[in-house]
Amino acid sequence: MEDIVEEFLHFIAIEKGLSDNTIAAYRRDLTGYMQFLNKEKIGHLDNVDRVTIGLYLGELKEQNKSQKTIARQTASIRGFHQFALREKYAVKDPSVMVEPPKVAQHLPDVLSIQEVDQFLKSPDTSKLFGKRDQAMLELLYATGMRVSELINLNVNDINLIMGYVRVFGKGNKERIIPLGTTSMEVLGHYLEHTRPRMLKKEMTDSLFLNFHGRRMTRQGFWKIIRQLKEDAGIKKKLTPHTLRHSFATHLLENGADLRAVQEMLGHADISTTQLYTHISKKQIRDVYKKTHPRA
Repeated sequence: MEDIVEEFLHFIAIEKGLSDNTIAAYRRDLTGYMQFLNKEKIGHLDNVDRVTIGLYLGELKEQNKSQKTIARQTASIRGFHQFALREKYAVKDPSVMVEPPKVAQHLPDVLSIQEVDQFLKSPDTSKLFGKRDQAMLELLYATGMRVSELINLNVNDINLIMGYVRVFGKGNKERIIPLGTTSMEVLGHYLEHTRPRMLKKEMTDSLFLNFHGRRMTRQGFWKIIRQLKEDAGIKKKLTPHTLRHSFATHLLENGADLRAVQEMLGHADISTTQLYTHISKKQIRDVYKKTHPRA
């Protein structure tokens, strides 16, 4: 059965183009599942039934695994059994009637427009690295891209003449995101005046550079965010992902089309984007409760 798992992982890597992190998560999930089947002395997939899978998920629950983790494990197991049936490694799919647990939706933290403005002004632009930080923050809020996408950008991914940035997201899928006037101005200054001064002897195509003249790392960016949060005096929880959440929420609050926001965020499923409509509705309810005399 372990060989079938390897074939499945190869399939989702090549045919579906999933990211390395996603494939690693599938591998962890299915390794645990295989260990359970071996412990139960189940040597063939045709001997697995709905009860078997239920026992495994119950064991995860006893181990105090979160609902989110169990839901992901369920999805991994279902994908694996569907693959095994399709490739004729099994005569049935025992996972077909197994429902994942419902996961409570946790609304992400979002900054108000005033807080975003306060945060974007926090870099000290009298200093070289402050200009770089300003360019990174403006680009994040202008596009809603993921931090991993930001730090992997190269210089030729920015087109200031046409006003867009080319982003490679999950599964190396390419998308084009428009740039606003402010982000274009800040990026233009960074590319022309700041980045050349940050380059060392070693040449690189990386857009955003660290102190050593190499590509900015995720850890390095996280440190910058923490420091700028303090400098801006923002009390809310603020992570590298917060500007992405704020970007989506502010667009939808101002009447943006849900499909357009989905495209810019790079969501494969529009239901993921719809989470941000819940944020807007929650904010509307909060305003109503605070301001309506009979609320």
